[in-house]
Amino acid sequence: MSEKHLKRIRRICATLPETTEKLSHGEPTFFVRKKVYVMFANNHHNDGHIAVWLPAPPGIQSILIENAPEKFFKPPYVGVRGWIGIELGCIDDQELASHIYAAWRLIAPKKLQTELDAPANKAEEPAEKSSKKSTRPIDPVDKTKTK
Repeated sequence: MSEKHLKRIRRICATLPETTEKLSHGEPTFFVRKKVYVMFANNHHNDGHIAVWLPAPPGIQSILIENAPEKFFKPPYVGVRGWIGIELGCIDDQELASHIYAAWRLIAPKKLQTELDAPANKAEEPAEKSSKKSTRPIDPVDKTKTK
């Protein structure tokens, strides 16, 4: 079951620029320029959670936990800094992606965020003049796109 959830996290994180994955504290952890923005927690210290831990904007942690305690929790170690734990069995891909994108934005350097926000292809710029690839993420749960 946890492997299915880890694949969800990998699929979403792979759409964000300069994301790397490596083990940290024995769990798959996702970084942007060497800074953590998502930690996968597979029953960490037998706590019963198959979850992700990620930073949240100031003041959001308590609101989320209060409104949906079955979905959100205060994770150990990083919870004191406003991070949230999200139960992966209680959240759909679209909502999960929105939390991961928000976490990435909190951690990623401003210049990299600007690149993400830039239009993928400017209509007035010929493709051959642009040597830079787009860093705009593909929404992994966009149901409007066909295969």
